Amino acid sequence: MRNVKIGMIGLDTSHATAFTKLLNDPTHPYHVKGGKVVMAFPVRSDDFELSYSRIKGITKEVEQCGVQVVDTIEEVADHCDAILVESVDGRVHREQVSILAPFKKPIFIDKPLCLRSTDALEIVKLSERYGTPIMSSSALRFAQDLRRALATGDKGNIIGADCFGPMEMVETQPGYFWYGIHTIEMLYTILGCGSQHVTAFSNQDTDLIISKWKDGRIGTVRGNRSGNYHFGAVIHFEKGNEYVQIDSSQKPFYASLLEQILMFFNSGETIIPVDETMEIIRFIEAANESRETGKSVSVGE
Repeated sequence: MRNVKIGMIGLDTSHATAFTKLLNDPTHPYHVKGGKVVMAFPVRSDDFELSYSRIKGITKEVEQCGVQVVDTIEEVADHCDAILVESVDGRVHREQVSILAPFKKPIFIDKPLCLRSTDALEIVKLSERYGTPIMSSSALRFAQDLRRALATGDKGNIIGADCFGPMEMVETQPGYFWYGIHTIEMLYTILGCGSQHVTAFSNQDTDLIISKWKDGRIGTVRGNRSGNYHFGAVIHFEKGNEYVQIDSSQKPFYASLLEQILMFFNSGETIIPVDETMEIIRFIEAANESRETGKSVSVGE
């Protein structure tokens, strides 16, 4: 692979620091080869405390990794081969992609892609209009433990899945868009597209999302706000079950994600179908609606 010059938009998430260190520090035990963050533009949301309170410190950390901080998104796009959109606020991603897409550089948009299915459609239209490849994903999708379980070859087809993880929520990123998306992406990694409808149950400490797929399979997502904060899943096969406990002591899932991103930057082709990413946004919308109304909500036709 070529050595990709990577630009970064948004320096208000810990992902910005973690990704930059993995890419730029060859002494890091899980160093990801093939690209380096060379330029960045910080973006803050003044009504989102987790954005404006962190941007100064994260910008300094990224600069210490040898990254040039500049004054505009356009300057980053003009001087780099590929872009990491790392703004922590999903509300701003559509606008950022509208600026970046005409440069025709591959764009990775950190989770969530956006916070509305209408915005997801507009992002895809921008990608198609300019021939600009896009990719979006949670790092949990590529956790070694999950990939190892999915590679099981002697238990037949997957007939269902139950996923679990922490479910913190914040006001500006509605419902499951903030932390729920991680566990929902795990569910989609296991079952793929095809959710028909969802029903969500919620109390102070726990959320439970139940969804039926069009082929009859059932998947669940359980979110915890008290007790344990581990990610994991039980994958149900025709001939048995596989328990997955995401173990952070092994290879960081950020490193596994970056390896996929570098392949995407080089080929322009993402391992995650865009249709699946769009369905995930609609799934979360529907689950949020069900959480508020108590009713089952359709995901798609």
